[in-house]
Amino acid sequence: MSIAKVFSRARIGIDAPLITVEAHVSNGLPAVTLVGLPETAVRESRDRVRAAILSSGFEFPPRRLTINLAPADLPKEGARFDLAIAIAILAVTGQIPLTEGQALSTYEFLGELSLDGGLRPVTGALPAAIGARDHERTLVIPPSSAAEVAVINEVRALTASHLTAVVAHLAGQEALAPVRSEIRSVPDPAIDGDLSDVKGQPRAKRALAIAAAGAHNLLLIGPPGAGKSMLAQRLPGILPPMTEAEAIEAAKIASVSSAGFDPARFGVRAFRAPHHSASSVALIGGGSNPKPGEISLAHHAVLFLDELPEFDRKVLEALREPLENGHITISRAAQQAEFPARFQLIAAMNPSPQGTEIHSLAAQRYRAKLSGPLLDRIDMHLEIPRVSASALSQPADPETAGSATIREQVVRARAAMLDRQGMPNAFLPPRSLSTVAALSTADQHFLNQALEKLKLSGRARDRILKVARTIADLDQKPQIDTAALSEAMGYRNLDRLFNGTGAT
Repeated sequence: MSIAKVFSRARIGIDAPLITVEAHVSNGLPAVTLVGLPETAVRESRDRVRAAILSSGFEFPPRRLTINLAPADLPKEGARFDLAIAIAILAVTGQIPLTEGQALSTYEFLGELSLDGGLRPVTGALPAAIGARDHERTLVIPPSSAAEVAVINEVRALTASHLTAVVAHLAGQEALAPVRSEIRSVPDPAIDGDLSDVKGQPRAKRALAIAAAGAHNLLLIGPPGAGKSMLAQRLPGILPPMTEAEAIEAAKIASVSSAGFDPARFGVRAFRAPHHSASSVALIGGGSNPKPGEISLAHHAVLFLDELPEFDRKVLEALREPLENGHITISRAAQQAEFPARFQLIAAMNPSPQGTEIHSLAAQRYRAKLSGPLLDRIDMHLEIPRVSASALSQPADPETAGSATIREQVVRARAAMLDRQGMPNAFLPPRSLSTVAALSTADQHFLNQALEKLKLSGRARDRILKVARTIADLDQKPQIDTAALSEAMGYRNLDRLFNGTGAT
């Protein structure tokens, strides 16, 4: 055999495109040439693979060796191709005695080789396992990646801890351990805190339920210590359970991130709370090899931005596009990657730098850090008052609805939305509002007057209608009535405050 072909998987965004690793050996001075747009870590694999092959007791061919990673126009990064390159070299030099019925074309290989031939994990094992399964091939991975890929159904994967174990399996000497799909029980969504822990704030709890049901973005404004962060942290506990498709998509994003994917968090909606010093790349994603940012790690989950005006304005403005589209495209000279970013934004801020002043010049300048277009994309603005000391000292009211009770109402309302239009109300396109969120003549006149008085934009009008539709769904009403419309407009009453600052 002068040419051998094996398969592996690259990483582009959250996808794992197929890579064909070809090895060709010919007479000539001993040399190894690696082609196919490899980056630094891939080029260094020549030395790792050579050491791993020799340490494992195999022979490294003293001839001219050419390794091609196809397709040639796709950048290759990381050490994920080490195992596939080693198998291709051993196959082309006849050191893998394949048994009858065994064919390298039925396998895909993923893993970094240590110098002694051991296998180390790489990022993005989950998308690679999904790709291999969909193409009816078996993926060979390090054991430490087994728990990550076991979350998918009908997984086709084997684990190997050493290069010799892979060769022994292909030679029919000792079978590798298969990975079994595991059905994990999802932990209590309110494990990080129950809404009944929050004393007082009945209007804020109501707003939180509306935001959860309709997937609406929410801005909480109030003095320090009013409970804004505490309320936001309890939002994941009342959100509807993730569907399997949502859980897989969120797990794929985590799998390709620097932190990796924790299988224990499969099916759990994330709560991402980056510090206000976060850069645009940290929030949106980026890098020479694009990786997901906080908005993608909060996909189908919650992104909490505390002290919103303290974020750099350019960073906040970068949120406008993903808030509308639900995805972010990161373009680099060598490649372009798209990451999903359908997150629910919960933001919190003080009304002024001092925390309590509202009408001072400093307070106006503080609020002016937020642009009008960004505020337009936040469906609900809610003022959070300080809870009195006497209320805080009172024991918890047993009649207060907890997260489980509110979650039942949210799930019922969300199911009504999905039955009616196939999506949460926050994602309704403007053309659907005339039918889904139709108003009576009197209510339409009432809304028009409010828009003129508050100087609200057309986008703000759409937000009001979507929130009103969600309120009607929560209250199990077939149509938006005056009460639902008034309540929805009450969640925009801070527009007057912001418009007075001159924000545009």
